[in-house]
Amino acid sequence: MSRRQETSTLSPLIWLAVVILILYFARAVLIPLALALTLNFLLAPMVTWLQRLRMSRVLAVAVVMLVSAAVVGEMGWVVSGQLLQVASDLPKYRQNIRNKIEALHLAPESALGRAAVSVKEIDAEFVESSTTRPAQTGPQASATLKAGAPQADSAVPVQIITPSATGLRYLGQLLSPLLKPLGTGGMVVIFTVFILIKREDLRDRFLRLAGVAQLHAMTLALDDAGQRISRYLLMQFVVNACYGLCFGIGLFLIGVPNAVLWGVIAGLFRIVPYVGALAATAFPLVLALALFHGWGPPVLVVLLFALLDLVASNVVEPWLYGAHTGISALALLVTTVFWTMLWGWAGLVLAIPLTVCAIVLGRYVPRMSFLHVLLGDESALSVEAQFYQRLLALDQEDARGIAMNFLKSHSLESLYDQVLIPALALAEQDRHKGGLDETRESFLFLSTSEIVSELAVHRHEDKVPKPRRLIRRWMSNKAPVAPVASHSEPAPSAMRIFCLAANDQADEITSSMLAQLLECAGHGVISLPVESKFEDIVEHLPPEPQDVICISALPPFAFAQAASICQRVRLHLPEIKVLAGIWGYSGDRNKALDRFGSARPDAVVSTLAQALQHISEWHGQSPDGADFDRPAQEPKLSGFGS
Repeated sequence: MSRRQETSTLSPLIWLAVVILILYFARAVLIPLALALTLNFLLAPMVTWLQRLRMSRVLAVAVVMLVSAAVVGEMGWVVSGQLLQVASDLPKYRQNIRNKIEALHLAPESALGRAAVSVKEIDAEFVESSTTRPAQTGPQASATLKAGAPQADSAVPVQIITPSATGLRYLGQLLSPLLKPLGTGGMVVIFTVFILIKREDLRDRFLRLAGVAQLHAMTLALDDAGQRISRYLLMQFVVNACYGLCFGIGLFLIGVPNAVLWGVIAGLFRIVPYVGALAATAFPLVLALALFHGWGPPVLVVLLFALLDLVASNVVEPWLYGAHTGISALALLVTTVFWTMLWGWAGLVLAIPLTVCAIVLGRYVPRMSFLHVLLGDESALSVEAQFYQRLLALDQEDARGIAMNFLKSHSLESLYDQVLIPALALAEQDRHKGGLDETRESFLFLSTSEIVSELAVHRHEDKVPKPRRLIRRWMSNKAPVAPVASHSEPAPSAMRIFCLAANDQADEITSSMLAQLLECAGHGVISLPVESKFEDIVEHLPPEPQDVICISALPPFAFAQAASICQRVRLHLPEIKVLAGIWGYSGDRNKALDRFGSARPDAVVSTLAQALQHISEWHGQSPDGADFDRPAQEPKLSGFGS
């Protein structure tokens, strides 16, 4: 690897480290700014609504801020009043609290009580032995006395006398813990007002900073981040409101006073993830311990919190937040811990909005794409890559499970076109590069062939015209196998479809997929293995002019083998229709036809769906299997991606 490539690989990590350092050392300014941006997503819709009522931007922002301050102040006043009332009522339950504490003490005659007493005695002996100094004897003691060393008993204790606090000093001591939160709150309000008033100007400046060349990508990024954060805030409000409602109703049924107050506090405190709900439960739990004589109500309060938090944190929030923010459940937990360690309580509150911004940055900035891969809820591997990887790991059951899960929401045709054939194409690329050992190669092809055989039971019987069902297999002795006669099924149609594999086992598997789908559509199919020779086919099963030959080939060496078979078909059967399936090919149609030379097929397709459509048209029927007796249409060339 060259020095330039190493620098290009490490540059995103270097930039990420620099950003983390800036976030840490500039947190005094960035925390209020991030909180203000989050509030902007909540308040901006109300400002926009007031502007639609012919109100100026400044006046609309002033009205919204005043209303918000009034609502927050009123709620704070009511909650603080209720808390003071609860605190004033606690002395009434002093005796009940004392009884609860005494009940927690272990009985001395019990096994745990005797063990606790023994531990206390051992601890007391250890402390006494460590604090008692041994008496000095012998020459050392005489030398100490002669020198007139002061004795320990004659030491004078030192006392520190704190001067009495004056009124101003007492007020300063009382307000000093509140200065930092008040300063942060004031900065948040100032930033919020400024962002609401200058929102469009700030947006244009950010886009100008990103560059005119990135205007489209940055516009999409801003819209994506705004929608995700808005949905998250809305979902958080709904979840917290439902949690507070359920918590208040549960406390009311238990009999805890002021159940509405505790429900409101629980809904508000849940803004702080993981810790807020636990702190909100402490208040009604202490009240239940003080109010009730038994242990039943406090235990019910704990069980109520555990049930609601278990459902909300492990079921509702990962489902809603992951679906509406694009964050995976594990990334949500990891980023919450990261932002908490970086910014403290503010990082705990802002973890999800900040992570959403990181995911959007990784989605629209190519050099930061690893953020979208690591934190996003989208699958890191495509379905076909997952299927191929499980087969490389020699895990057929997981591969079968991936196919079955895909089949629950897609058709069998889509499963073959979008999962199995791309997986086989990946295997062919690795095989031709020498990166696939013989054991894994055999396991991969054998497992895929078995899965294709099992998937035959998933055919839609309502779309399968049973009178047209026919499958033949070319055996190793070069003798055709006659179709099994059935008294309940009429003879098959005159048109037969020969499915040929171009070169190797992967081509044979794709040929069997096509044969299976054609048989499901009611066509008469003769599926031939890869080792069969075309000259033997002409000798034992001579195709008729109304028949069709389908050639299945997978890149990277698909064209050479398919062109060779086309030349032999044109040499022996110039009037027969030939369909070449170059599965997964996404190039130009004309270039693909030119690669066949003079022996061009009647149609070149890249998916099984296109192959079914062409054969249905040649057969004179619609794709659903109706109208078998219509005359065949003129063949035409297929475009890729149609």
